Amino acid sequence: MPTIDPRSLAAPGTTAALVDETLERAFAATTSDVSSNAGSDAASGASEVAGLDHLQLDDEQRRSFAARLWRAAWPKLGAVAIALFLWQLVVWSRWRREDILPGPGAVFAALRSGVADGSIPRAIGITMQRALLGFAIATVIGLVAGTLIARWRVVRVAFGSFVTGLQTMPSVAWFPLALLLFKRSEGAILFVVVLGAAPAIANGVIAGIDHVPPLLLRAGRVLGARGFGLYRTVVLPASLPSMLGGFKQGWAFAWRSLMAGELLVIILGKASIGVQMQTARDLADSPGLLASMVVILLIGIAVDSLVFSTADKALRRRHGLLDRAA
Repeated sequence: MPTIDPRSLAAPGTTAALVDETLERAFAATTSDVSSNAGSDAASGASEVAGLDHLQLDDEQRRSFAARLWRAAWPKLGAVAIALFLWQLVVWSRWRREDILPGPGAVFAALRSGVADGSIPRAIGITMQRALLGFAIATVIGLVAGTLIARWRVVRVAFGSFVTGLQTMPSVAWFPLALLLFKRSEGAILFVVVLGAAPAIANGVIAGIDHVPPLLLRAGRVLGARGFGLYRTVVLPASLPSMLGGFKQGWAFAWRSLMAGELLVIILGKASIGVQMQTARDLADSPGLLASMVVILLIGIAVDSLVFSTADKALRRRHGLLDRAA
């Protein structure tokens, strides 16, 4: 039987060489098809994901700015219109004389006059300066006190109920002591504002820390967070929703305490909103008195809408608690 040299099979032009070359070309073509198909599948997948992301965009983002503004404003405008209409109905009913209970027209005329002569803007500046300073001091005290009470059991047992008791005390009850300590000065007003707001903020911090899931604490310890680092990186961020509620309540207490303080502690040269209210009452200027009350109400609504509601919405969206389609 004749022997076959293996090298002759691999020689160019032989049948075996042609088979090998054909197989190599087929494998290369198959690899190229697979790569191209994978690339097209990846591009198609990316396109589908982009399409899904686009579908997940809520209608509010696709609307124009004017449409979003109108959507947010019309419920408030409707509520204002209803309130003004009811107010005018009470005036028309002759329940009180119009010099005692004026209608919206006379009150807004007094409001325009106060804005035009600059008295209302100056009063707002003085009042807001006191409010922001008092609230800032109360925030620092409330954060420190709330964290200490929530962190150590002994401190909670000693001062937990004490803080709640301070929060339940009416702001006006502090003014006799404030006048004894600080006389008729800015310190007396700030003293009452801080005592009115700090306990509410502290209770918000305590509630937020108490409701942090234990799983987050264990995860933080596993990742190496200890002591203050655990509070800074895990506890405080997780408790922000409840803390924000405490800040909002603290602002409400601070604002009410400030209004009471400005009515009771009148400082020369500081024509605040409270001083304007007291002056209007002494002069039996009902439109001016109600105009000052409208300013107080508008400031409260503006702070809630522009600061606390915006912060709450952003925080809930960050924590996945806000339905984007709602």
